[in-house]
Amino acid sequence: MADRMASMLQRTRETLTLVLLVLLPFHALFVTVGTRVLEGPGNAPLAMLALWKETLLALALLIAFIEWLKSSDRWRFDLLDGLLIAFAALALAVSLLLHTELRMLALGIKYDLVPLGVFFLLRRVPWSEKFLPRALAALFVVGGVVAGYGVLTLFLPQGFFSFLGYSDLHSLYLPDGSLAAFQRIEGLPLKRIQSTLSGPNQLGLWLLIPWAAGVTGLLTTFCSSPLNGGILRRRKRCWMQGCLLVLLALALLFSFSRSAWIAAGVITIVALYDLLPREAFRRALTRIAGLAVVAALLLAFLAPSLITRATSTRGHLTRPLAAFKVMAQHPLGLGLGSAGPASNRVSDACVFLEEGADALWAADRPNLCVFVGSQQVQPTDRACSCPLLPENWYLQVGVELGVAGFLLFLAIVFLLLRCLRSYEDGGELFLMFLGLAVAALFLHAWEESAVAYSVWLLAAVCCPPQKNA
Repeated sequence: MADRMASMLQRTRETLTLVLLVLLPFHALFVTVGTRVLEGPGNAPLAMLALWKETLLALALLIAFIEWLKSSDRWRFDLLDGLLIAFAALALAVSLLLHTELRMLALGIKYDLVPLGVFFLLRRVPWSEKFLPRALAALFVVGGVVAGYGVLTLFLPQGFFSFLGYSDLHSLYLPDGSLAAFQRIEGLPLKRIQSTLSGPNQLGLWLLIPWAAGVTGLLTTFCSSPLNGGILRRRKRCWMQGCLLVLLALALLFSFSRSAWIAAGVITIVALYDLLPREAFRRALTRIAGLAVVAALLLAFLAPSLITRATSTRGHLTRPLAAFKVMAQHPLGLGLGSAGPASNRVSDACVFLEEGADALWAADRPNLCVFVGSQQVQPTDRACSCPLLPENWYLQVGVELGVAGFLLFLAIVFLLLRCLRSYEDGGELFLMFLGLAVAALFLHAWEESAVAYSVWLLAAVCCPPQKNA
């Protein structure tokens, strides 16, 4: 009877988890359309709609907690557990000692601690052998759907997005307004697609998940011997996987997320290194490098602003330097929620323009903070409080939790990468986490819940507490 109950709990938890993984990339679209239906256009996302994912996650975690209590190994802890506990304790201690504002604290916990807590609990419960392959296959297919819709949005008019509930602005995030439908490349009339997610960078980062699964699956199928049906079945599988990868590549390309491009390149090269013979790997690497150089030269000649993007590139250089200065001035940190996406949620919406730029386009939006160079030109009756965005997740943690938090988080990432690398069937998970760890050098990579929950949750399947740690 007890075994039957344990089996039922495990199946229920795995089903909830799989449903959550499949639906997460559609969160922003669901909430935008739902808010439009219930509240009308122009409203901020309804909290009761946005909490559906936390509800599903809470149910899965509740079942996992019950399973953990019944486990005979419930008090087994390893070094990674110790680092996670120390990181959470430090985060709460620093924030409470600094009397962090309650809303900032709650948002900081959501972005910085909840994904780690999900990993901490779910690594302590058993998972069936079929769960991980099934989840990766489902995410690969869902990735094709998300990518296909994203490419389609390149050709859809603004009226379509307004009907769904998106705002008519582009390239702007308003904490109290609806999502913009897309962003534009500065100085060019090109759309940066975001598909069903909340922004093009978020799309690019989430696509790394099916990209890693697809590249590994295609290479494994291509390199494997023809079994159980022979060459025709293998060719059919390669063709299907290849088509989905092309679709994913197009969506990554039109997200124009340079950080996602770099991360996808790292994932591809490491996958080729792991799965191809050395001579084949050298040939493939030479071809990839040649194609990359040719593509970069063409872009530099035909549309240099696609790569340079002066304002964005300057931000990727100046904001990390500013974060280093904050860390030097506040080595104990400023508390949870003081930087990154949490700061973005509680601060004014700020737009920074080049010297001499025309800011008249923003006159009909008096609450929008506009800076020309370093001078605030709108509004004129108050000083704006702009978010602190280091454009680097590690430095964001350093600003919030000081040098100790910065080092603890680096240690957690290093140990988890080592754990995933050593897991026999965790190749895809290692590549996903590696790609996002690289992207986190340039973006707030764990901001999007579809990215954070998916990867930390899947990592928990591959990294149970070590017996001899």
